[in-house]
Amino acid sequence: MRARRPEEEVLSVAGHRHPTVQDPVALVEIDLTGELMIAAAAASEDRLSPDRIDEVLDVEADGAGAGDGAGGEPSGAAGRG
Repeated sequence: MRARRPEEEVLSVAGHRHPTVQDPVALVEIDLTGELMIAAAAASEDRLSPDRIDEVLDVEADGAGAGDGAGGEPSGAAGRG
């Protein structure tokens, strides 16, 4: 069996996916995760409080859980990406 050269491997992988394919939901999640990481790094305490997390993610603190569809979605999520 002949060993592949690195150029051949790269060419065979590149053909599987179009380079401009993007997942808008994933991009929003990455952006929000980055904002949380920045806030956590800047915080003086060990953990961000739930109120601070809501503030960073720009959600209303109405007591609704993120999974129940009643205000858990960040208000800026639809406009990002």
